[in-house]
Amino acid sequence: MRKNFVVIASLAFTALFVGFGIVVPEKLGDVASYILFTFIGEYFGWFYMFVALFFVVTCLFVAFSKYGNIRLGKDTDRPQFNTFTWIAMLYSCGLAISLFFWGVAEPVLMYLEPPYGDGGTKESAEVAMQYTFFHWGFHSWGTYAIIGLIMAYFQYRKNTPPLINHTLQPLLGKRAFGPIGKFINILAIFAVISGISTSLGLGVNQMGAGFEYEYGIANNTVNNIILIVILTIIFTASASSGIERGIKWLSNINIVIALMILAAVFSLGPTVKVMEILFTSTGNYLNNFIDMSFHLEPFLNDYSWQAGWDFFYWGWAISFGVFVGLFFARISKGRTIREFILGAMIVPTIATMIWYGTFGGTALYNIINLGNTELSNQILENMDTALFYFLELFPASPILILMTFISVIIFFVTSADSTVYVLGMYSEESTNPSNRSKILWAMVIAGVAIALHLTGGLTPLQTVSAAAGLPFSIVITSNDDIFF
Repeated sequence: MRKNFVVIASLAFTALFVGFGIVVPEKLGDVASYILFTFIGEYFGWFYMFVALFFVVTCLFVAFSKYGNIRLGKDTDRPQFNTFTWIAMLYSCGLAISLFFWGVAEPVLMYLEPPYGDGGTKESAEVAMQYTFFHWGFHSWGTYAIIGLIMAYFQYRKNTPPLINHTLQPLLGKRAFGPIGKFINILAIFAVISGISTSLGLGVNQMGAGFEYEYGIANNTVNNIILIVILTIIFTASASSGIERGIKWLSNINIVIALMILAAVFSLGPTVKVMEILFTSTGNYLNNFIDMSFHLEPFLNDYSWQAGWDFFYWGWAISFGVFVGLFFARISKGRTIREFILGAMIVPTIATMIWYGTFGGTALYNIINLGNTELSNQILENMDTALFYFLELFPASPILILMTFISVIIFFVTSADSTVYVLGMYSEESTNPSNRSKILWAMVIAGVAIALHLTGGLTPLQTVSAAAGLPFSIVITSNDDIFF
């Protein structure tokens, strides 16, 4: 019973919170907005900015210092997966469907409403690409990497169970296994459940809207619930087959499909201009990296833009990173710390910049150079269908759109089955959880997603999950001294 206390308490806490969102979803929205835009925005925004940069600096320092040669495991251990498969699983778990949902939308939204200056100008387009790289680059992947590194170090060098409270033993001593440690584990499970449940619900919203937009399949509640059930069956089967089979092969297949889509958009679009956008945006990102990392508006009373973008992203990365980091750790035994940082932060950052530069840059080129204002209107009116309108601008668009649907589904499945695997690890304190545990967590995730989908509580819960990054940021920061 003591071993299951954290799981039972986590489920009860999640049920109470979701119940609140079901009964009074507008109140949940008010609470979420207050926490992120008022409480964190006004009092802890600086701290979010600090820790996100601190994680990047720590990762780089550890990777290229003498600690980089430390192997995550015994000195004789070697990696379980080849490098391509390993990076494919890291990428599929860490990014999920965000590549498609935000790849076109975010640069255009920030082009229309930049953090400073006038929107809708060529200057704001450059700022938009610069900040898109900022949000999806080193800071986000550095957060995932540092959590994964800490978890992997304790599991494979200190032989601890895969629980976050065990990483606090050097700081808290025996108290890490008392009420404080249990509360941290409960909060971690809640963050994982709420994060993947909102991703499932919001992902289904985009898929449902896309199916209606392209194929005329009604985007209604019944069909969306059916889609949630189908996706749940698929990712449960994948998770039950184990990392060596379902998760591994789906990740490999999907990275190949995503690369084919990327190559098609790059070659069929304004290729030379995309190269120029990538080149210029990379330079702007690196040149302004420190300025953006420390950017706040102390002489303004309105933090709404930064709270909705910077603070939200860092909070979400920390909160979602509790699951992502643990999965990163699970598949990285035998790698050196240097290999881990390169694979979990450097390579994904470069790949993500290329993706966003290609999709976002092409979208902005269509709006600014070709005068296609309908694209920006589509994004403002319905982001769920904007991607498919964008893909219709290319030759052979039916094939591109079909490949995109397949990739979106697989990306979600690989992220969800990784989550189910991680929750199973938490509940059984084992790196190889039973299928019974995976099925239980899959049912919980699907139930939460359906309940919140029916009541409109998905987006507020996502905001609350981002706010949960605040306590976790303190926990993670306190662990960074293990390498010093």
